[in-house]
Amino acid sequence: MKIKQILLAARPKGLPVASNFETVDAILPELQEDEVMVKPLYFSVDPYMRGRMNDAKSYIPPFQVGEPIESTGVAEVTSSKSALFKAGDKVMGNPFLPWATAAIFPAAHLRKIDDSIPLTYYLGVLGVPGLTAYFGLADIGKPQAGETVVVSGAAGAVGIAVGQIAKIMGCRAVGIAGGAEKVKMLTDTFGFDAAIDYKGNANMDAAIAAACPNGVDIYFDNVGGDISDAVIKHLNFFARVPLCGQIALYNSTEVPLGPRIQPIMVTRSILMQGFTIGNYSSRFGEGFKQLSEWVKAGKIKYTETVEEGFDHLPSALLGLFSGRNSGKMVVKV
Repeated sequence: MKIKQILLAARPKGLPVASNFETVDAILPELQEDEVMVKPLYFSVDPYMRGRMNDAKSYIPPFQVGEPIESTGVAEVTSSKSALFKAGDKVMGNPFLPWATAAIFPAAHLRKIDDSIPLTYYLGVLGVPGLTAYFGLADIGKPQAGETVVVSGAAGAVGIAVGQIAKIMGCRAVGIAGGAEKVKMLTDTFGFDAAIDYKGNANMDAAIAAACPNGVDIYFDNVGGDISDAVIKHLNFFARVPLCGQIALYNSTEVPLGPRIQPIMVTRSILMQGFTIGNYSSRFGEGFKQLSEWVKAGKIKYTETVEEGFDHLPSALLGLFSGRNSGKMVVKV
């Protein structure tokens, strides 16, 4: 069977460009016993994928040059030689699907999902972004009612969930995002108490002070860079900083220099802890159950940006670094 694949053609230096990707034709072999053939329906693109384009040691192996890029995705079973799956079943890769128009997996490498729930939810609020928001805020942030929670990258899939979970837990939620439209969305649609447009504020220090008159108790950091430098000045005594992402720095070609934050952390007894969602893999069931209850109760709303077409996967990934998405960025194959 002839398929298309999107490969990593070359490792980027700085911001990736179209030439870092290559679309090729390939042939799938015959299906063997206990194998399943799937047709991808939706792929997720996420900021962490930029790190996998580098040949560097990390919490997840890098993509290999000349091999298909992979990401979380939802697929439909088209044929099966496994008793576990039948044609028409909706599945997710465990954990990834290759960027290809079809693929063959051992049955054990797939997970069946309930298609009575919108399929893209498994890539967003009920998937890695939602779980990241839940565990990062609840386990590291340890929010208490009445505290102020600030989240950067607030209009992305993780940030939107963090703000809403903070509200459920009785906190004041302040989001930082780029552009007046995103700021309005955070307050009007997702119930944030305040939102700051970093693109429209030349003085982020003053903007944070105005939005957080009682200081910041929890800073959920998705961005890093100058935005985080500004927020850290306003952290309260015993503040907590779940360190989730640093998208402002992913494409840096030199080691960036910034304020030395250790004196503030020492004198104010601040906790900063980096994490990845894999740290909580044994508790995914707990997180999925809680998030599902909140979604069904209408306590968490969801939004996504859907790009159409398999060939648009590279441009959708690059669009994350210019803020083209509101909520989860998904590609419909």
